[in-house]
Amino acid sequence: MEKAKVYFTDFRTVIGVSQAVKLQKLCKAAGIDKIDFEGKFVAIKMHFGELGNFSYLRPNYVKAVADLITELGGKPFLTDCNTLYPGSRKNAIDHLTNAEMNGFNSVTTGCHVIIADGLRGTDDIEVPVPNGEYCHTALIGRALMDADIVISLNHFKGHEMTGFGGAIKNIGMGGGSRAGKMHQHNDGTPQVNPAKCRGCKRCAKECGSDAIHYENRKAVIDTDLCKGCGRCIGACAFDAISNVNGSALELLCCKMAEYTAAICSGRPCFHISLIMDVSPNCDCHNENDAPILPNIGMLASFDPVALDQACADLCLAAEPVRNSQLGDHLAQPGWKRHNDNFLDSNPNVRWKETLEHAEKIGLGTRQYELMTIR
Repeated sequence: MEKAKVYFTDFRTVIGVSQAVKLQKLCKAAGIDKIDFEGKFVAIKMHFGELGNFSYLRPNYVKAVADLITELGGKPFLTDCNTLYPGSRKNAIDHLTNAEMNGFNSVTTGCHVIIADGLRGTDDIEVPVPNGEYCHTALIGRALMDADIVISLNHFKGHEMTGFGGAIKNIGMGGGSRAGKMHQHNDGTPQVNPAKCRGCKRCAKECGSDAIHYENRKAVIDTDLCKGCGRCIGACAFDAISNVNGSALELLCCKMAEYTAAICSGRPCFHISLIMDVSPNCDCHNENDAPILPNIGMLASFDPVALDQACADLCLAAEPVRNSQLGDHLAQPGWKRHNDNFLDSNPNVRWKETLEHAEKIGLGTRQYELMTIR
């Protein structure tokens, strides 16, 4: 397979030119205007950020993309699916309120918000997974599948399970209905090492299913309640929680890639990533720690695999921010360095498997040519 083209620009601007204009220029350079948008419904798949989290993408960037699509004749709408865990996005009413409170509405973005899997997260459709090894079908939010074109607009950041959240996670995990998310997460249940547990209760606060209680000041996970979302693993600062199934994270990565393939198959798709405010954990948290890396730039491509690989490579080459989770780890005496900014930030993660499997099933290629524009 020949190299994919990934277009890149940094956040530098000249007086009189906004970053929104620069983002539109990037998208045009990457060929977004080659898509026939005329009269088409265009899903801009994104993440509205959990209430209390401030690292999600600003609505200004979203409006730049929506305005460009409208200019090209499309009918854009912003969309995401409800979450598997309790929080401010677990049903469409709360989700829409969350989006509004975080600044996403028709005035600020130029288009409306539609929650793809409906009021209770049950409005999904079962679609085939091309070349699927672990999922033969995927449960996807109906409104996302009803769209003629999909634009993935994501905040590229760290993640406590998959290493980073980029285009594939935004589409594959984010596009799954509540049942689809459960389908992707059901290969492992975490366990607690009592000798390492400090009883700080951070894991219980992060648990998405109220599955953690305490006995003799040690965390205990109820396997009947646990959904396997892994938020507790990322929350634990003492490495006291890990997966019983050693391949659970690898399977999650592979399923996420397959869900992305199901959503992208058979229609035009275009992918945009902004590497900024690179928090160590997902925007699903109701807080965000300091960025682990400096702001790097904006990237766009028709190939989600090449885009994620390019973003990952730029992050691996970046200098860690000292006053951050990553910086603290690297400064610890005796810290076992992985020479990988994602692993050194969250040592239990897996991320390369996502890109390897995505390439294997034909979603895209990891081989890319980085095209820099000014």
